Amino acid sequence: MKWNIVADSSCDLKTKDVKCEGDMGFSTVPFTINVGDKLFVDDEELDTEKLVFEMENCSKASGSACPSPLMWAEEFKKAVFSVAITISGNLSGSLNSALTGMEMALSENKDKKVIVLDSKSTGPEIALCIHKIVEWIKNGEVIESINEKAQKFLQETKTAFALCSFDNLVKNGRMSRIAGFLAKTLGMWGIGIASDEGTIVIKGKSRGESKALAFLLQDMKERGFKGGQVAISHCHNENMAQKLKDAIIGCWENACVTILNTRGLDSFYAERKGLIIAF
Repeated sequence: MKWNIVADSSCDLKTKDVKCEGDMGFSTVPFTINVGDKLFVDDEELDTEKLVFEMENCSKASGSACPSPLMWAEEFKKAVFSVAITISGNLSGSLNSALTGMEMALSENKDKKVIVLDSKSTGPEIALCIHKIVEWIKNGEVIESINEKAQKFLQETKTAFALCSFDNLVKNGRMSRIAGFLAKTLGMWGIGIASDEGTIVIKGKSRGESKALAFLLQDMKERGFKGGQVAISHCHNENMAQKLKDAIIGCWENACVTILNTRGLDSFYAERKGLIIAF
């Protein structure tokens, strides 16, 4: 294989979602998620409904572990040129694991070329970048040019999210049980964004689905969206994702919106009904 695009499973894409041609491949390396005494591997066969159900019915805090350096290295060994992209390095050790995997692969074959990109985001932003990388490879770009263009793309792409379940925050001690109960009972949504550094910033809250959607649209306007590619990842909330898609197209006729199902890691973060949007 000449080219291999590799992402961790925070990308919310499966092999079938990426249209590779010729001597090009796409693969993902999985996170693992611990819920009580159960271990879930975030591969393409993971049942996220079962994962979310177990999280909701487990009194203990859940946790996740990033892919090992060996997993990354094995992917890098498959191709002459490898382009890797990870969830934000400020949210997970996946970036450092990929960099170590790169060193392992290059120590065996210095003729290979590998780049590792820190998305400083997750899910849909990674998905949008992967589709651009495929396009650049098809257009004959060299790996150095792809690295430069991808860095610029990730700097210019924005991410926002809307959450209505706060169980993980409560179980991990980041929100009181009373506050979590009241937020859920009152139908509160927490709206946040990914900062330029790749950290999570809470921007505000709203009561009810309609106001949450309006908040997201307003955030897109404030951050300068003029139309173009948008990706929405949802955790078992296709109806709201579709409403958001329709609202975006209603505001920007030239918007092209893709809806994705969250894989395991983003289901862990977003919880049931959560949305993550990149534009």
